[in-house]
Amino acid sequence: MRKVRGQMQVVLSKDSDISLRQQLAEQIVFLITTGQLQAGAELPSVRALGRLSKVHHNTVSEAYQDLVRRGWLTRRRGSRLVVGTEQATASTKLSGLDDLINETIQRARDMGYTLQALRMRVRERLLDQPPDHLLVVEEEPGLRAIICKELHENLGWPALGCSPDDFAREPGLSIGAQVVLANHLVETAKPFTPQNRPAIGIVYSQAAEQVNRIKKLQNPSIVSIVSVSESALRTARSLFAPAIRRRHTLNEVLVTQDATIALGNSDLIFCDTVTFGMVRARSKEHYRLVTEDCLAHIAASLNQS
Repeated sequence: MRKVRGQMQVVLSKDSDISLRQQLAEQIVFLITTGQLQAGAELPSVRALGRLSKVHHNTVSEAYQDLVRRGWLTRRRGSRLVVGTEQATASTKLSGLDDLINETIQRARDMGYTLQALRMRVRERLLDQPPDHLLVVEEEPGLRAIICKELHENLGWPALGCSPDDFAREPGLSIGAQVVLANHLVETAKPFTPQNRPAIGIVYSQAAEQVNRIKKLQNPSIVSIVSVSESALRTARSLFAPAIRRRHTLNEVLVTQDATIALGNSDLIFCDTVTFGMVRARSKEHYRLVTEDCLAHIAASLNQS
């Protein structure tokens, strides 16, 4: 029985049916999995380990080659073999987010923490961090797209969106997010948002200006509404009805994909923020869904974060 002294403690026996090469390889694996050899640790040279273990250096070389093939060791250019794959051994110089996460998990385990404890603490810390984007919680995809675009264009912040069901099902969506949703639904978001960063209610613009524009039309006219939102078209239809009456014709255009829309026969066109750039017409008007006061309130909340 021979014991390698120093950093590596390996016990080999020639009086065994297991080859010395396999004994050496598997004992190195054991040292790695038990944390006695850390990721990135350099191994002795072939000849040095051969001298210490009193086995032929070719045996050590074969064991090393086997471990390299199996991904336990990596040969760095200009240096000895090290523990781990090329990606995993970069712990001294983390090159990406996966490396950072792997290093954190390993260190937490080394310190005796469970993965559940790590997950809970990381979530708590992430929820405490200032937001880096806006999250629009809205059921209808079209309306969600309009709100996201208006928030991004006016506030300069990234704006993502999800449905209320997705938001309730995946609490992690609130991490790093300032949640915004319809004003009457703010209370329902409380269980899913940090106490120090409650959801902000969105206030929609009134359509009095648009209704007055229709009332001022002197001749029977074609009034078009262009939107990516079915609910926006439905609401506009009801709001405009007293002004449209039977005197004018209401033309509703639901846009489902990027396109150039020609409405040359329309006398008055109302577009939402998403469709405004798609419509080719001289008489188009931009209806902004979110009020200026609401945008200012969201901006102030972001500045205080």
